[in-house]
Amino acid sequence: MADWTPPTPFVERFPWIGGDLQTLRNYILRRDADLSPWPSRRIEIAMSDGSGDRLIAELHENTEKSQGRPLALLIHGLTGCADSAYIRNTARVLLAEGFAVLRMNLRGAGPGSSASRFHYHAGRSEDLRDFLTGLQTQEPAVCAQGFHLVGYSLGANMMLKFLAEYGHDFPVHAAVSVSAPLDLKATQARMMAPRNRLYQNYLLRRMKAETSTSVLEQAGVTREALQDLENIYQYDDKIVAPANGFTGAEDYYRRCSAGSFLEAINLPSLLIHAANDPWIPAASYIPALSLENQQIRTLLLEKGGHVGFHQRDGESAWHDEVVRAFFAKAE
Repeated sequence: MADWTPPTPFVERFPWIGGDLQTLRNYILRRDADLSPWPSRRIEIAMSDGSGDRLIAELHENTEKSQGRPLALLIHGLTGCADSAYIRNTARVLLAEGFAVLRMNLRGAGPGSSASRFHYHAGRSEDLRDFLTGLQTQEPAVCAQGFHLVGYSLGANMMLKFLAEYGHDFPVHAAVSVSAPLDLKATQARMMAPRNRLYQNYLLRRMKAETSTSVLEQAGVTREALQDLENIYQYDDKIVAPANGFTGAEDYYRRCSAGSFLEAINLPSLLIHAANDPWIPAASYIPALSLENQQIRTLLLEKGGHVGFHQRDGESAWHDEVVRAFFAKAE
């Protein structure tokens, strides 16, 4: 797949010009795709760590068209869920193409907040392993043709780490990463730059809001101390790291950054990123461009923002069209 090229070039949609506007359009003009033509049912899969936690997902079986095609599994990013606009938009494109689609909530996200003691993070790849293992047992007919995976932002980082560690244990045919923070430390530094203060404040508010009492207990932090955290580094250092067995934020970043796992991926994988992403520095993708791993194709575009890629022509985001084409190539 190293020589694969997208079907069309990306051209920004006016007036959403530049990395910030491409990013912000997802929030300013949130338009949730209508998925009512493809009814869904809830899936719950227990984790294997003895916590009693369950991951919750929405399955669109699309039985009239999906026979013989892999199930497309969609994984959201930081403070997102299975109903995030970009997840629903990708689901609509793939359902219309004839795929069965599963929109997954990471541990503790969305409706899973009441079904989990623990919480997702950028490196929790064992959760995806457990989810697919349980799904194959619980829904063998749905999984009979294997899987296609799509991950966004933090969820994409986790997905890439999963592919390197466990991909060989599952019938995954192809995977697409959109705006993954391949270097978590570099992403943290970029997010804390003065020009990104509004972004950081927005994300930090949402991160605090979804932090459960059980996670605070695991981290040894009070609700009052949580509210005193001033930036994402402090949150990672005081909440994410101690609640998940890391010695601190630096240890978490070092052990969970997907960039160090890419060489071990052994299935067709596409990495999409924009150089003008205001959250994730383009330099994080330079090593990926020179990988000797022929299974990986990296598209580092000049424009597109963070999980933006709002194109001039058509209603779908450019990355959704690319996902559809990449999966067709992998079949």
